[in-house]
Amino acid sequence: MIELKNLSRKYGDFTAVENLNLFVPRGEIFGFIGPNGAGKTTTIKMMGGIISPTSGSIHICDINMEEKPEKAKMKIGFIPDRPYLYEKLTGMEFLKFINDLYSVDGNSFYKNAEEKLAMFSLSDWAGELIESYSHGMKQRLIFAAALLHNPELIIVDEPLVGLDPEGIKMVKDLFINLAKQGVSIFMSTHTLKIAEDVCHRVGIINKGNLIAVGTIDELKQKTNTEKADLEEAFLTITR
Repeated sequence: MIELKNLSRKYGDFTAVENLNLFVPRGEIFGFIGPNGAGKTTTIKMMGGIISPTSGSIHICDINMEEKPEKAKMKIGFIPDRPYLYEKLTGMEFLKFINDLYSVDGNSFYKNAEEKLAMFSLSDWAGELIESYSHGMKQRLIFAAALLHNPELIIVDEPLVGLDPEGIKMVKDLFINLAKQGVSIFMSTHTLKIAEDVCHRVGIINKGNLIAVGTIDELKQKTNTEKADLEEAFLTITR
């Protein structure tokens, strides 16, 4: 689960995120949406321990990120919008590298890695250099790597970038199944249709402020757009 209290991040005189308060319980798929430059990626980087907040606190599975960052990060499967891959490694070698970073039991690595590669239709490419992968295949490899250590929380920024329709369906089904197993998912996206399809709740951030949180129906009711879709509710709220 995630608990953010009065979370703020400033860059000089510019406030990217201001006094953000949010709680995401176990097993919830939470969508985080907003215009470009609203503070989504800054929030995600703070939650993942990549940058520090100017003020406020982050608790991941009841662990304070500032006090015990390594322990908190062990609970997270982090998928950035622009992941870095070592392209001179094979897919299997990259997974082994990630496995060692998380100090996961090496005896079960190959079985676990083969399961994850099969899950994302990458089994036939396990021994190929990552530089030969398509963009969509690289994205699927990042998902496989993020799940290796069985995290309790998935934090993902723009999960559908570069994926074909089959990959999109795969990710949507994956999120739904993980949530049923008690994994929390925090997902930032511009693809409002996926948020509408899979998210239990959605938060809208604009100019660094969280301006609305609720289920899709609650957001529609708030804006008197019950017969419209999330896109119309989003545009109404951010205006």
